[in-house]
Amino acid sequence: MKIICIGRNYINHVQELKNDIPEKPVLFLKPATALLTQNADFYYPNFTQDLHYECEIVLRICKNGKAIQEKFASTYYDAISVGIDFTARDLQNYQKSKGLPWEIAKSFDNSAVVGRWKPISENEKNNPIQFNLKLNNHIVQQGNTQDMIHSFDKIIQYASQFFSLQVGDILFTGTPAGVGAIKIGDCLVGSIVDEELLRFYVK
Repeated sequence: MKIICIGRNYINHVQELKNDIPEKPVLFLKPATALLTQNADFYYPNFTQDLHYECEIVLRICKNGKAIQEKFASTYYDAISVGIDFTARDLQNYQKSKGLPWEIAKSFDNSAVVGRWKPISENEKNNPIQFNLKLNNHIVQQGNTQDMIHSFDKIIQYASQFFSLQVGDILFTGTPAGVGAIKIGDCLVGSIVDEELLRFYVK
């Protein structure tokens, strides 16, 4: 199982981090050890002092595929959820300033938190999906998939050119504006519309 992530996929998030708008999906990977599920506590790592949440819609890949055509892409996932792509922003900025890879800022253990899976029908895949993240009962991120630069189908088509998709893979689809830092004691709750799918504490 692998975790494929998309960066810079909402214009408002690109702007808040003062990045360029990408022409193609920005891909990076997280290993299986990055996955944290079942609302387990997240333990703040000791190698960062500026850890940020990034709330995203995540897809569950349901069949194997390679070089998938965009028109068939929707058949390759069968469930969605809300996830958190944790980013050690201080490490990321340092690595980027030196022209170095920044996996240590994105792909560390438990950096990919995924909530309860919600089955999705073919008809539902054509509709915009609203989602949000609450930090200590305050909404800090609100997103709608209709605002994505690259759609689910485009992401699957593009990613599958480079990485064979396999049953059980997880695809993070990008975060909207509103990312920010967490601290020990925080509670994060992720929902699609008003359905809570994710709740966990920072220890």
